[in-house]
Amino acid sequence: MEFLCFHRDRPDSVALRDEWREEHWSYMDRFATGMIARGPTLADDGETPTGSLHIVDLPGSAAARAFAFDEPNYQAGVYRDVLLRRWRNTLRRRMWDFPGGPVGGHRYLVLALGAGQPADLAVPGDPDRLIAYGPLLSDDGTTWLGTALLVQAPDPDTARALLTARRYADVEVHNWQFGGRR
Repeated sequence: MEFLCFHRDRPDSVALRDEWREEHWSYMDRFATGMIARGPTLADDGETPTGSLHIVDLPGSAAARAFAFDEPNYQAGVYRDVLLRRWRNTLRRRMWDFPGGPVGGHRYLVLALGAGQPADLAVPGDPDRLIAYGPLLSDDGTTWLGTALLVQAPDPDTARALLTARRYADVEVHNWQFGGRR
């Protein structure tokens, strides 16, 4: 089962995040075979981390909760909250398979929380711009709760425009970059 886990940083937690970097990466190494996408969200300066995204294949909801809440940065207090949802890998690929590669251009995480009937279940536009795409689902995978995507786009408005307007209660667009050991 695929899950999207987005940890949002607490304000002023950059030093603490840096202190726990190796523990975070070592923890994520344990999940490497199931990792679909990962990486930090960044402030407008393109450098200051604001959160940490992981899309990972895990055995079930209990394993996903353990993944999210046993994570060293979470345990150390780097994060203020966690969004954890089932997710379906509509593109059927991992971020490392993205034709655009890991660098170049602007990359965004778009989180759209659903309102009403499911929307945007089919892959929109040019799939070669999409790094990851899929619906956010309830724990049992039966109820649509929104849509999440990683995309290379010229700006946040273009990234947001991939989704149907006025079909979501809230849409967040975050600067994002490919993650992993550096």
